[in-house]
Amino acid sequence: MLDLGPAAWQMAALIGSTPDAMLSAPTPCPAYSLGDLIDHVGGLATAFRMAAAKEGDGDQQASGDASRLPLDWHTSIPRAVNLLAESWRDPDAWTGMARAGGVDMPGEVTGVVALDELVIHGWDIAQALGRPYNSDPTTLGAVLGFVQQFGDDDRGEGALFGPAVAVGDDAPLLHRVVALAGRDPSWRVDLR
Repeated sequence: MLDLGPAAWQMAALIGSTPDAMLSAPTPCPAYSLGDLIDHVGGLATAFRMAAAKEGDGDQQASGDASRLPLDWHTSIPRAVNLLAESWRDPDAWTGMARAGGVDMPGEVTGVVALDELVIHGWDIAQALGRPYNSDPTTLGAVLGFVQQFGDDDRGEGALFGPAVAVGDDAPLLHRVVALAGRDPSWRVDLR
């Protein structure tokens, strides 16, 4: 079992303190504005909480459309993210099969996928806000092991996240993780 709590708490704090005026800001995830990404996180938080509890049909998709944000998104989405982490504290969440986003996976894999979503998108949100992002070595090691499974295909396109970004072997662990997830670790938002 992995503790999703620290990644969830950090993401929840970032989302809860996001100014409304920044919802149209770009993120390192090129398909999403900050508002789109926050909506996506709200959907994935619900999907992975339900997967941990083995409830529902597991076909809920995380949309990624800022126009769908609920009026109380500053509180409801952070609450959903924290409930996601809490649901993965149950040892039964890590056993048997689970379904999230229409995909059936062993519980232990689903938990790592949820952690990956928290870390990668937490970093995306922090970068879009121009804020620091930190993660402990155990969490980053688990996410690194997951993202390493998805190498670039023959066309240089990542099988899961998009093309990996080249970084040196001596790059910080967080930079190696986000680079394998198709993000440029040097990406910075211009807040001027």
